Amino acid sequence: MAANNRRMSGKKGAQVGSGGQRRRGLEGKGPTPPAEARKGHKKNRIANSKAKQVQRRPAPRGRGGKGTSEMVVGRNPVVEALREGVPAVTLYVQQFIDNDERVREALQLVAERGGIHLMEAPRPELDRMTNGLNHQGMVLQVPPYEYAHAEDLANAAYDKGEDPLIVALDGVTDPRNLGAIVRSVSAFGGHGVLVPERRAAGMTAGAWKTSAGTAARTPVARATNLTRALEAYKKAGLAIVGLAADGEAEVGELAALEGPVVIVVGSEGKGLSRLVGETCDFRVRIPMPGGAESLNAGVAAGIVLYEAARRRV
Repeated sequence: MAANNRRMSGKKGAQVGSGGQRRRGLEGKGPTPPAEARKGHKKNRIANSKAKQVQRRPAPRGRGGKGTSEMVVGRNPVVEALREGVPAVTLYVQQFIDNDERVREALQLVAERGGIHLMEAPRPELDRMTNGLNHQGMVLQVPPYEYAHAEDLANAAYDKGEDPLIVALDGVTDPRNLGAIVRSVSAFGGHGVLVPERRAAGMTAGAWKTSAGTAARTPVARATNLTRALEAYKKAGLAIVGLAADGEAEVGELAALEGPVVIVVGSEGKGLSRLVGETCDFRVRIPMPGGAESLNAGVAAGIVLYEAARRRV
């Protein structure tokens, strides 16, 4: 009874089992955190605001910059891109799509490759994404290509103890030609391809497909000004060799291909531009006994790369 009176009395006092709690309450909680870490403090609010601003900033671009994101549209193009290993972020498939062999193969390839998101979307959304193109219920999103810098191509060669062998493209606008040249550079031991930033083919899905997977190991660099980039190569000791139908020497006679060299390939119709042609140390021609006026840019580059590789063995 006395115990019940003590509990109901309203008097404060020690209770059974409270000693440990009292001791913990008296223990120190460590040093006072700085103002920036104290919630509600003015400096904490300022620090949080700066952190959010940093998060909103775009990610820093690579030294050579990035291309733009691309959409591969249609069942056959999507399947072909997946077969050739074109980098992809997301495969969009239309809701209630008519399931055929191409759809099944695309889904299987996505599952095998891994790392590609699979999204189902209504037809109006796919129409909006593709600006009304005939997507046939399948759209593949290709990420922006990460270009190298012109200097990186030569430096990579020197790091291997090799003389740089680089191909520069002047006015080549067909991505398939770019992909074919990337493939030839890889086949003949070259160290990369240089393209202008404007009015030139870039590393699109079409270029990736034509490269037959070699674009994954052969860097492509992009220059704001091709002439200035070639001049920088000259100062670094590389010979600049331009292909021209009226070149002063035949490609088989050029000893410069044995050392550090940049092979410049112009467009099939116009050839080298005036400024680029004036920057070249040598202008060489490919003999064509059959009488053809010109060669496809990809074919021409392959012939000269073979000659350079043969001389370097």
